[in-house]
Amino acid sequence: MNNNNSQKRLAVLIDADNAQASVIQGLMEEIANYGRASIKRIYGDWTNPNLKSWKEVLNEYSIQPIQQFGYTTGKNSTDSALIIDAMDILYGGDLDGFCIVSSDSDYTRLCARIRESGLFVYGFGEKKTPKPFVAACDKFIYIEILRKKAADADDDDTKIADTKPRPAREMRQDSKLVNLLRNACEDSADENGWAHLATVGLNLANKSSEFDPRNYGYKKLGDLIKAIGLFELNEVSVGNGPGKSIYIRDKRKAKA
Repeated sequence: MNNNNSQKRLAVLIDADNAQASVIQGLMEEIANYGRASIKRIYGDWTNPNLKSWKEVLNEYSIQPIQQFGYTTGKNSTDSALIIDAMDILYGGDLDGFCIVSSDSDYTRLCARIRESGLFVYGFGEKKTPKPFVAACDKFIYIEILRKKAADADDDDTKIADTKPRPAREMRQDSKLVNLLRNACEDSADENGWAHLATVGLNLANKSSEFDPRNYGYKKLGDLIKAIGLFELNEVSVGNGPGKSIYIRDKRKAKA
């Protein structure tokens, strides 16, 4: 985490009806990569026994529960309470961004409105989350990858199957992934086709809010780039220290 991120003040708003308590440890650790959780609130009908698992972790992570009764059977009323609170916080003007934790598309317009005000929006939800909500965020993290630590602790292989590294052949057959990586590299490259990996990463984030190397089982972008085998890599030493800058180039450019 860089110093700029560590200074960002974030509001973490959780829809308890559309998020599982089992992800809380990974969720809070992930949020710490983007800034400091200055506000932590979770919304739901706390008279509902289905939220018992959330009640057990609220004090541990200092998350404030907000009561929202379900006025209509079968209708989730949590979203309206969360949206109203989010707008009040937004107009307070003391934050740098929001973390919206839900898989509900009802928050799509909220995220777009927050971004219109110049604040960052980080979304957290399951892979079933509707694409419009995903696209409305600056970055969207699938919570399946955040369950990995809990799954490792439980030694439950069924939970971490999606986080196992994908083979190079399988990734090269994913035309969406291949085009995304190649376009990000090309848009970041110099006249010789070489692009700084960090710049490519920023370009990828701008092109696709949901892109994350962990979705393919790789901890870092550099690991995924090496594994897919479509790019040349060049490591350049930085000064006299052990640090290195990584540059990549589409192998097709080298053959041209």
